[in-house]
Amino acid sequence: MIAGATEMMCEQFNCSLLKLAAAVSPESTSVSISENLAVACSAITVMGSTTRKLSPTSIRSGSHTDIGLRRANEDQHIIIDNLSKHLGDAYKWGLPSSFYAIFDGHGGPEAASYVKENAMRLFFEDSDLPQAAPAGASGLDDVVDSDLFLKQVEVSHYKAFLQADQALADESSVSCYCGTTALTVLIMGRHVVTANAGDCRAVVCRNGSAMQITQDHTGLACLQEKERCQRLGGYFDTEGYLNGQLGVTRALGDWYMKKEKLLIAEPDVRRIALTDNDEFMIIACDGIWDVMSNQEAVTLVRCQLRQHNDPQRCAKVLVNQALRLHSTDNLTVIVVCFSSQTVTPTTQGQFPNSRLFRKKPLSILI
Repeated sequence: MIAGATEMMCEQFNCSLLKLAAAVSPESTSVSISENLAVACSAITVMGSTTRKLSPTSIRSGSHTDIGLRRANEDQHIIIDNLSKHLGDAYKWGLPSSFYAIFDGHGGPEAASYVKENAMRLFFEDSDLPQAAPAGASGLDDVVDSDLFLKQVEVSHYKAFLQADQALADESSVSCYCGTTALTVLIMGRHVVTANAGDCRAVVCRNGSAMQITQDHTGLACLQEKERCQRLGGYFDTEGYLNGQLGVTRALGDWYMKKEKLLIAEPDVRRIALTDNDEFMIIACDGIWDVMSNQEAVTLVRCQLRQHNDPQRCAKVLVNQALRLHSTDNLTVIVVCFSSQTVTPTTQGQFPNSRLFRKKPLSILI
């Protein structure tokens, strides 16, 4: 009876109780952010620890998407756990690598679909991505510790976003009123390089605490973005829409708003080093983050992984929870696990603050 109640607790739980069950550690050091690539919105921080070494079979992922309350699902996403195998002999980095992306379309599905369908060309073939390890690298550690190599990777993804934006302008099948936010996550060895334009978000679970590694580009979430647009003559309505039309300040496409450069396609490119305390990453569109905090999402996924260790099921549970919390947007989630280790299902006493659920029946949101 207890085990059954515990499993239900993980899949369908009241978020007000979840807030009591988790706390975020504020101890941190600054993330390495690409220089002169994009306007940084705020200082995103990470906590120091022993860096993690990943093998090609360490990373596992799962995803789920749902139309939500919209008429159509305009989201697109990509999951490639073994990028080296996917790219073949064209890239000889000599280190395990993975690639994930979410494209949250608006004004129609065409822009997001185009970027997904052409992602390999845009982000790898035509983006000046270094095709081999740096000269003089004698092993895996040399490759991942080469700052020049990693900066070349960062610059290539910055260029890829601009090329994708221009490609949408030149593509006759995509209206100038159609666009998409874009978040790409490239894992190379122990380094994670993110490139983001819009309000999709990547969050790492480090020792149970949520660590946001990307910045939302909206007038409400980013003061620097708000000030940039206002300096150019733009404004935000009471709901945070740029010129009363668009909820983000960076996106691919939407060329009807690009003339005055209020809306830009330049991504915010960042890099962090994974540590032994990093358990998994959640990459999701704003439909998730509109109704759940970073910590609520991390706690739910962590609880689920302790039950069944299946990132695919975790992604579905997270989407379903957002639906229960009345998210009105399309919903897309990717869960990336940094370890292939098999876990044994936990008992009730091992969940954080599980005593909270013994005092009274759990209120379940349906």
